[in-house]
This record gives sequence, structure tokens and C-alpha cells, in this order.
Amino acid sequence: MRDLDAAIAFFADLGLTVLGRDTVSGEWADTAVGLDGNHARIAMLQTPDGRGRIELFEYLHPDAIETEPTLPNETGMHRVAFAVEDIDEALAIAARHGCHPLRGVATYEDVYRLTYVRGPSGIIVMFAQDLRQP
Repeated sequence: MRDLDAAIAFFADLGLTVLGRDTVSGEWADTAVGLDGNHARIAMLQTPDGRGRIELFEYLHPDAIETEPTLPNETGMHRVAFAVEDIDEALAIAARHGCHPLRGVATYEDVYRLTYVRGPSGIIVMFAQDLRQP
């Protein structure tokens, strides 16, 4: 993440709860992450249903490497998906953070409304609204 606080605000506005924040470094962190001398600010957030968690990192050292934003079909872990009750509400929240759909909102077989937005630090965030839910 380029800005941990901005990412926390984005996900908190979408209904995630901050479970904790910390700064990590040391030999154990170097071993776990596979990066010598790393020092990072982290936050753990929990999804509204209490079943999922997401950990966010902002590297203080070494400096984060800026790259071009990933495309949806690129290999690697660069996106996160969330079930939302109201996709229009989720998009309004995302827009307040300057995050907008990559293209638009699609409907899949009258079962789901789906969209990808480019979230904080370029992460792709998918919203899925189950149309079968009351």
C-alpha cells in the first residue's frame, strides 16, 4: 500500500472492522515475508459477516516498488472480492474514495450484479451482489 490510512478508510467505509494495527520488523518478519530488513505498518480488518479477514501492509523499508496497475487477467494475487448487499451503495462509497468501476456493472444470468473497481494502491476490488437475496 502507498497509504495505509487511506486503504483502511476505504475498507472501513465498506463495512470492514479494524481488528488491530501494528508496526512489524525484525528477524521473524524477515523470515515470514522473505525480505531482509523489512519494516512495515500493518492492519488486520474483518469482513462484516465475521468470517473473512484482510491484512494490509505499508512498507516503510525497503521502499515499496511502484509498478503499473495490474490488469484483471494478469497472473498473481492482486484483487480481492466481496459480497455486498447493495452494489450501488458500495459503488457510491468507493466513489467517495476516488475509486470507480473499471468498465461498468454487469448482470450474470439474473443471479449476480458484478463489477471491479480500482481501489487503494491499485488493488482491484470486486463487488458481487446476489440478486436472489431479499
